[in-house]
Amino acid sequence: MRRVAQRLRSVSALLLPPILAFSLASCAVGPDYSRPAAPVPTKFKELKSLSGWKLATPSDALDRGDWWAVYRDKRLDRLMRQVEVSNQTVAEQAAAYETARALVREAQAALFPTVAGNYSATRTGVGANAAGGGGGSRGTGAGTSTGTGTGTGTGTGTGTGAGTGSATGGGAGGFGGGGGGSTTTVFVPALSGSWVADVWGKARRQIESNTAGAQLSAADLANVKLSEEALLATAYFNLRASDALYDLLGRTVDEYRRTLRVVQNQFNAGYSVTAGDVATAKAQVETTQGAQLLVAAQRATFEHAIAMLIGRPPAELTIAHDSLRGTIPKIPLTIPSTLLERRPDIAAAERMMQQENALIGVAEAAFYPTISLSAVIQWAGTNPLPFTAANEIWSLGAAASQPIFEGGLLSAQLDAARATYWQSVATYRQTVLTAFQGVEDELANIRFQVRALRVQEQAVKDARTAVNVFLNQFQAGTVAFTSVVQAEIILLGDEQTALTTRQDLFLDSVLLIQNLGGTWDSSLLPTQKELQSSISFWPQLPTQ
Repeated sequence: MRRVAQRLRSVSALLLPPILAFSLASCAVGPDYSRPAAPVPTKFKELKSLSGWKLATPSDALDRGDWWAVYRDKRLDRLMRQVEVSNQTVAEQAAAYETARALVREAQAALFPTVAGNYSATRTGVGANAAGGGGGSRGTGAGTSTGTGTGTGTGTGTGTGAGTGSATGGGAGGFGGGGGGSTTTVFVPALSGSWVADVWGKARRQIESNTAGAQLSAADLANVKLSEEALLATAYFNLRASDALYDLLGRTVDEYRRTLRVVQNQFNAGYSVTAGDVATAKAQVETTQGAQLLVAAQRATFEHAIAMLIGRPPAELTIAHDSLRGTIPKIPLTIPSTLLERRPDIAAAERMMQQENALIGVAEAAFYPTISLSAVIQWAGTNPLPFTAANEIWSLGAAASQPIFEGGLLSAQLDAARATYWQSVATYRQTVLTAFQGVEDELANIRFQVRALRVQEQAVKDARTAVNVFLNQFQAGTVAFTSVVQAEIILLGDEQTALTTRQDLFLDSVLLIQNLGGTWDSSLLPTQKELQSSISFWPQLPTQ
């Protein structure tokens, strides 16, 4: 075994200098990545009209990952914490990220030599008649690399014959005339290796591309998590709005029942109340009760949606009844340029650009020669471990392959890589524009909804006053019951409108936080060094 180690060291000594020379002298073709400019405004247009709101400073930041904490809702907090653990969409993207990390390691493997071990054993038998004529017995001798040998018989004659040696030498001896049959076993252990030198940086550009792809996948994971959290918050506030509407309709049913008793008493006392008035009052009660049941059914669907988002069957989740109250919190806003670092989808689009930029280098490297080295060391003999100098065979080789004519294939692939890169640039810029549009939309929605809610709450107060006045006048016999009915219909409509506006405010606040990127930051992405940590020997491409 010591001799084997010595031989392996000698082969390594022959291979290592050219490997180092190729590695250190190699260059990476293709453009180095530089982030293209994006259309970034200097300020948010709609922010100036929101009194009490201000741009965020570092001290304003929410707890990282807990953007929903601004709502101060313990039930919502408990539900949100289950998204990262049990949500299957998040789990799916997490697996995709692990796949992307594996692709980085797969690309890194191209920088290293491949080594294979082989071991073969061949047992050959030759019958007595196959040994040839004459009385000589089988001769023995050392064969050459072509498997020939000579032998001298011990019978009445001598002869020479072809041996049965392997292709690597060391064959069995020939057979003399007339000898008996024989059986021979040949063992051939071998090690072979090959290495394609990354002279033009094709493998390293592929590593760069796959690394950016892994960062892209990590940003996608953050974006999916943020989206699923936003969906859960939306479903939660819709559920709370359903609870509030259910309570509102319940109070309205009670009021309509009191009105029905008044109308029924007026009719029984013989006042100017018709049976039609009584039927109308009953219909109001029944219609509102039906609407209340429909709201209960809608609430159930929101509860089922929440169960799905936290990865649980609907039968296992019951959320206690609780109305939507209060107003939305004041949400600190990032400055416009910071938004580029806060949105995971923007980070993903930017990483896509580097991924496609690196693939241009991969396509360019295909125009240059492919240089490879190979080595083989093996032994052959009749013992299971024939590791002796007399039994060894080794070889070293080098090869180069240069594309000469391929019908324009390589040029087309390079053009396609460049076009794909510019497509990713346009996607990035469009993602940035969409992000700013989303923030501006939600700022405008919140600004007008805050003002609308104040007006609608005043309308509710006025409508309630009208109902009380008309009901008193009806009891006094000065107005018809239709005036009371119309006033009650207006009151219920105003109350529902105010509740819907309050609901929309909460939903738009969730969308605003989502458009601001939650509390995520691009610094959370795994770095290229972390993703390429398995390589320290090979020269690296520049990183931004």
